[in-house]
Amino acid sequence: MEAVELYLNLLKRSLTNTLFEEEPDADNPNQTSYVSGFISHYIRGFAISMLPIARFDNLQSCILDTIDKGVPGDLIETGVWRGGATIFMRAMLKAYGVNDKRVWVADSFQGLPEPDAEKFPVEANFHNSKIMKSYYNNFAVSLEEVAANFKAYDMLDDQVKFLKGWFRDSLPTAPIEKLSIIRLDGDYYESTMDGLINLYDKLSIGGYVIVDDYGEDAWTNCRQAVDEFRTNRKIEDPLLRVDSRCYYWRRTS
Repeated sequence: MEAVELYLNLLKRSLTNTLFEEEPDADNPNQTSYVSGFISHYIRGFAISMLPIARFDNLQSCILDTIDKGVPGDLIETGVWRGGATIFMRAMLKAYGVNDKRVWVADSFQGLPEPDAEKFPVEANFHNSKIMKSYYNNFAVSLEEVAANFKAYDMLDDQVKFLKGWFRDSLPTAPIEKLSIIRLDGDYYESTMDGLINLYDKLSIGGYVIVDDYGEDAWTNCRQAVDEFRTNRKIEDPLLRVDSRCYYWRRTS
């Protein structure tokens, strides 16, 4: 195995806190067991990312494909939590000597937005639930903490750009010209749709859209947003499964 591959594999295990611990099984059909493990490993643990290794492998594969094929454009994640996936994006660019792409770190840095209770009652119930408020802390992580995590991994440089604010406010005016990777992890319908509406036209042919919560049913309308957008835009590129919750596609037209 080449040194770059060894480094990236070690980095994935560090970011996910799986050097000495097992990650929760994202495909576990027992939701109670999964949530308990999720809280223990991610929320109360030392992981910098909530992505399972399978989703990091997918992200790595997509980025490498765009590098190998010369697909132009920056990389972005909308909804970064502690910053793990975007740290990995920057690390891949550094490992492969790519100096003409930036990594955009987009987040409110104050947690998830309040869903419209009339349009999205499932999301609103989850947003105001005890587990979200008492255990997940609304997934709020400050920009300062995320930047400190970048610095700890020696990835905080001028190829990293932070976009702070609700996506409906920050994305329309973001100074992004082209993208090769769009990773959407905004959890809710409106955050997902904001990402698609404001970013998809900047995605180069051959670039990838990765949707972290497309397979979720119990607490989000993310899938509805993606399906509506793809239907309205007549996107026929196949949706491919990463695991039961995460899906992606490659733009071909």
